[in-house]
Amino acid sequence: MADAEFTPHSEDPKDRNFVTALARGLDVLRCFGANETELTNTDFAERTGLPKPTVSRLTYTLCKLDYLIADPRKGTYRLGAGVLHLGFGVLAGMEVSERATEVMRDLRDGPNSYITVALGERHRLEVVYLAVQSSRENVSLTMHVGSRLPLFFSAIGRAILVGMGQREREAVFDLVRQEIPDQLQACTESLDRALEEYRDCGYCRGYGEWRGDVNGIAVPVISLNGARVYGLNTGGPSFHVQKEELEGQYADRLKNAAQVLGFRSQSA
Repeated sequence: MADAEFTPHSEDPKDRNFVTALARGLDVLRCFGANETELTNTDFAERTGLPKPTVSRLTYTLCKLDYLIADPRKGTYRLGAGVLHLGFGVLAGMEVSERATEVMRDLRDGPNSYITVALGERHRLEVVYLAVQSSRENVSLTMHVGSRLPLFFSAIGRAILVGMGQREREAVFDLVRQEIPDQLQACTESLDRALEEYRDCGYCRGYGEWRGDVNGIAVPVISLNGARVYGLNTGGPSFHVQKEELEGQYADRLKNAAQVLGFRSQSA
């Protein structure tokens, strides 16, 4: 399954604290998609929209810092140990991803063997999976840690939006206006629907919206110190995981799983 399409950052020329060179370097590292191990400077330039000379300087610097490894014979680059160190360091610091394993496995091991459970956090206008308990069946969503979903157009994304405070939501909509202004109305309507769903039933729905063959529900969870908002979802292929089963047999289990993790649910 492909991750969400790469979107370069948007620069604000009025923001003097924004370090453009750093942002561009991170954009280069983000170019690697699922199952991609090698990319060229041309690939980086096409995906980031940056000039090739700029890309060449960035990849040179990233190689010096061990975030990229160059293959001069093929003219390609692969991710280096520096990136792995950062990634594992972040995951190791996220206590929730470790504590969630058993709880998520118990939720996954319910009556439907096609169910997948995931925990995610927002990154800009996407949700990044921090922990996944995949289906017990061969037919699964093939999701993995690091997979990305659209923030406004997935159940887990809307659950995260519901859990946010007003100031953070406003910052997210500033990103929408910068990066996807043509979708502002759709995003607004999506949030309104999420708030209504959560108010009425305590979870957010996603039936065939993110992917036409996937059904899922999700709840927002907030860290004990109130500093971070996560989403916890459960779902699976629509031909094996029906709406009625999710809402009738898994909704309460999902809410309980969030509480057992040590978070407090936040109502809209």
